[in-house]
Amino acid sequence: MNIDDLNWKILNRLQANARETYADIGRQVGLTAPAVAERIKKMEDLGIIEGYLTKVSHAKTGHHLKAIITLRAFMGKLKPFLEAVKTYKEVVNCYRITGNENIVMEVVLKDQFHLERFIDKLIQYGETRTHIILSNVVSSAPIGKNPF
Repeated sequence: MNIDDLNWKILNRLQANARETYADIGRQVGLTAPAVAERIKKMEDLGIIEGYLTKVSHAKTGHHLKAIITLRAFMGKLKPFLEAVKTYKEVVNCYRITGNENIVMEVVLKDQFHLERFIDKLIQYGETRTHIILSNVVSSAPIGKNPF
């Protein structure tokens, strides 16, 4: 589907605040609330809008350590890992990638002891490399219309 300028404006509003009312979005983009609702429903049906999420403060839920962990899977261990990782509550994002490592995970942990226990679970699947996250520079940046 070719996304027109009005749909991009609606998407920008939703990415900034998914709880904004159709009426508020309509005032910003020059449409009625029912017209906004119809466009949003169509974008949901087409899979352009995949869902709506709530951002939770990891620190305020007791997860004071965030890290990026890469995994280079041992021979024959990638498929078992891909099933196991879905059960790990520490993993907030996991990507299968190209390059020397097979996997990149973003994890949230209570402290360094939790990190150590988590790495102990991972090492049966491959070699890990851990990078502690100090701060977010860009987080959940909105997708915009491609200028090309």
